[in-house]
Formats: sequence, structure tokens, C-alpha cells
Amino acid sequence: MKLPTNLLIPLLACSVVASAIVQAQSKGHGSQPGADTDWSQLIASMEKMHVSVAAIQRSGNDDVDFVRLMLPHHRAAVDMAKAQLMYGKDPEMRKLAQEIVTAQQSEINLMRHWLKEQPAQVEINPTPAPTPAQTSSL
Repeated sequence: MKLPTNLLIPLLACSVVASAIVQAQSKGHGSQPGADTDWSQLIASMEKMHVSVAAIQRSGNDDVDFVRLMLPHHRAAVDMAKAQLMYGKDPEMRKLAQEIVTAQQSEINLMRHWLKEQPAQVEINPTPAPTPAQTSSL
């Protein structure tokens, strides 16, 4: 499925709002000092992803943009799964977390390799070079 690049900004905005809501809700859940380390790690993974995604500039190539946006998403999934492995107790969820680490890391490697194979990207809205008439009037 091809994600139209004109949907990326609203998608990112929704992501940031959702993160802010989760963060605001988490502030009232700390019952014991240090007891929320697992929650803090999950939230930190999400916040790191949002910062990384927001820093990505549109290339104009839908495939490259998709991969560049998916990389932080996959890294966050790996970080969250590792937190689950550290703190989670349920065997089924621990198994899922291990599968996520394995699958997502494999996909990260594939995407990184694919990006390295792509030609240099051209700006989507490059600034036109000034014409001789424009430069002589300056």
C-alpha cells in the first residue's frame, strides 16, 4: 500500500497529539518512586520516535519517504519490546516481544540497505536557480 505523502503531516500531527495525551495521563500513575521505570522506558521510546519522525524532511520520493518514516517507528518497536522483555511477566507477551525484536530488527536492516542503494534524492520543491536577467537586476 502506498501512503500518499500529503497524508504524512496529518499522520505525524496525530502521532504527536497521541503522545502528549499518553504522557499527560502517565503523570498521575506513579504510585511508588522507581516503580514506573518500565512505563518511562515505553514513553521514552515513543517520544524518541516522534522527535525522529518530525525531523525527517520530505524527499519527494514516496518510497524513500515511507522507509525513512518507518525506520524510527521500527526502532521504537524494538525499544518497547526490549522493555517488555526486561519488565514483563506474561510468557505470551514476552514471546511476542522477542518476535518483535527479531522481525523488526530484520526489517530495519533491510530498509537501511535499501536506502543505501537509492540514488541521491532531489528536493521536492527545489529553489529555482536565478536566471541571468534576475541576477543582473540585483
